[in-house]
Amino acid sequence: MEYIARDLERKFLHMSSFFKAVLVTGARQVGKTTMLRHLTERDRRTYVTMDNIMARTLAQTDPILFFQTYKPPLLIDEIQKAPELFEQIKILCDNTEEKGLIWLTGSQQYKMMRRVRETLAGRIGILELYSLSRNEKEGIVFDTPQDFSLASLLQRQQKAPKNDIQAVFRHIWLGGMPQALEGDEEQRQEYFNSYLNTFLLRDAAEDGGIAETMKFARFVRACAALVGQQVNYATLAESCDISEPTAKSWMQVLQGMGVVYLLEPYSNNALVRLAKTPKLYFCDTGLCAWLSMWLTPETLMNGAACGSFFENYVVMELVKNFAYSQTRANITYYRDANAKEIDLMVECDGVVHPLEIKKSASPDRREVKKYQLLDKASIPRGSGGILCMCEEVVPIDQMNCYIPCNLI
Repeated sequence: MEYIARDLERKFLHMSSFFKAVLVTGARQVGKTTMLRHLTERDRRTYVTMDNIMARTLAQTDPILFFQTYKPPLLIDEIQKAPELFEQIKILCDNTEEKGLIWLTGSQQYKMMRRVRETLAGRIGILELYSLSRNEKEGIVFDTPQDFSLASLLQRQQKAPKNDIQAVFRHIWLGGMPQALEGDEEQRQEYFNSYLNTFLLRDAAEDGGIAETMKFARFVRACAALVGQQVNYATLAESCDISEPTAKSWMQVLQGMGVVYLLEPYSNNALVRLAKTPKLYFCDTGLCAWLSMWLTPETLMNGAACGSFFENYVVMELVKNFAYSQTRANITYYRDANAKEIDLMVECDGVVHPLEIKKSASPDRREVKKYQLLDKASIPRGSGGILCMCEEVVPIDQMNCYIPCNLI
């Protein structure tokens, strides 16, 4: 398969020119190693993986000798398998002014991340890579910021093909795992089956300390059934015959492995009685579709869960976009005690951009009236609108537009 350029490359190289060490985390099989090995072709960097038992044993037993054997600049793959190296990496960083000395990849495990932050504070940049976005798969690079203004959206529209519901749901169904994109339908089924049993259950047992792997597999499937909804630990616990505290613990494990994304509710001291429960999404919609037994894009598009999957797709495309961009954003959702809800609140530079998500190509323009809630609470409001299946950007009012979902 030909290499697919990743949007994180720019940010990674920029951070490598600033930090002495850079770590790329993310779920299994999203392309961390592929991206960094592609980038090492430019600077002839030594590569070593902790999957190699001899290199791993050396790293665990004699970190000093390890760095004498594998000299920086260096790319160390699967660093979570040899956390003994962190102290020596700290010493190496402190003894040089050279930037980008050590590149690391690792699964985002709680124990490892805590050790990284404790040992390498101020010396390391940490970036997260997700599975392929739709823009990455189609080779689309927007050169305008994601500020939801009419001018920016119209510029982006010139680079993107027209929205097509079948193409969108094919992307949702396929997901963005690079290896899964290479196979036919039968091979994809086996890929995800292997992904669940080989990676998720093994990592849950080894790193999450979860002994009841069959119940954990049921828990993962139960999460897929609740995609796009507020997390209900009582329902999850009941469906898997576990306690609520166990369900909360297992959700943290899934979140740590980069499998699920919890969209936190918006909070503001000026507003009272807001929801406190996060909403559940899957980082890869292809895995979620397989777990939910949607066997074709057509059955998914016409099924009862199509709206939830569309919402999952839009949320994760935005999350990926801002994770890789120069602009950081706080992405939340709004729901109050009166059941008034705004699907997405994208907060940049102290300004909130309210967004609704609708699978329709012509949603009701009155949806944007609810954004006035923010004005009443004196929350600074920027451009927003309705992310939907419309083919072209259409202004609704001075602040809002119908936004084709392929422009994010």
